[in-house]
Amino acid sequence: MTRASLDKQPHEVAAMFDRTARRYDLVNDVLSLGMDRSWRKAAATAVDAGPGELVLDLAAGTGTSTEAFTALGARAIACDFSLGMLRTGVLRRGGSGLYGGGVRGVTFVAGDALRLPFADQVFDAVTISFGLRNVAHTGQALSEMMRVTKPGGRLVICEFSTPVVKPFDLVYHQYLMKLLPPVARLVSSNPDSYEYLAESIREWPDQVALAEIIREAGWEKIAWRNLTLGIVALHRAVRPPV
Repeated sequence: MTRASLDKQPHEVAAMFDRTARRYDLVNDVLSLGMDRSWRKAAATAVDAGPGELVLDLAAGTGTSTEAFTALGARAIACDFSLGMLRTGVLRRGGSGLYGGGVRGVTFVAGDALRLPFADQVFDAVTISFGLRNVAHTGQALSEMMRVTKPGGRLVICEFSTPVVKPFDLVYHQYLMKLLPPVARLVSSNPDSYEYLAESIREWPDQVALAEIIREAGWEKIAWRNLTLGIVALHRAVRPPV
């Protein structure tokens, strides 16, 4: 098995990302034409982490996105269920293993978004970039995120979405299905996983539908904005006060 199926069994998805870890960040840069950096920067700005706050970065992979929060003075945990991704992140920062003390300001923790290994109401903000699409039960993951967020705490989701300009949408989906897989074969350590990527993006809810799923999980003050003509959408929400 080199790619997961669209029923997104956790062990399949984790194994797929384990095989992808070595060149994951490079491949994302290539396939997005460098836009992934601006998308992650927009997500970090939306989280608006401040000194003394504790941020949970889910599906953090190698921790690239997590560093944006520690740079602002917040404490941050990079959580992912792919040990291969976490190990790659630790090694790149000069660490030798996964441990509670963290590596260069980032603490790496193995965990499943459906059963987070954290106590109730401990995080000031929870964020997930390009990972919610990979969980088996979106609503359950959103409920778990709310469980570990303090009342009044923030949720930020950065995820692929539906382009808002129809002609561009057609071109984009042609790219996903016809161009992305061949390019991935040239640069990725696990090119078959990018066929899953293309298919999972096509099956993912649009901006309005995802906002409704977030609302059904109990979050309030839901809003979103489109990035790059809607290729990516940034959804924000707040946990209701007790």
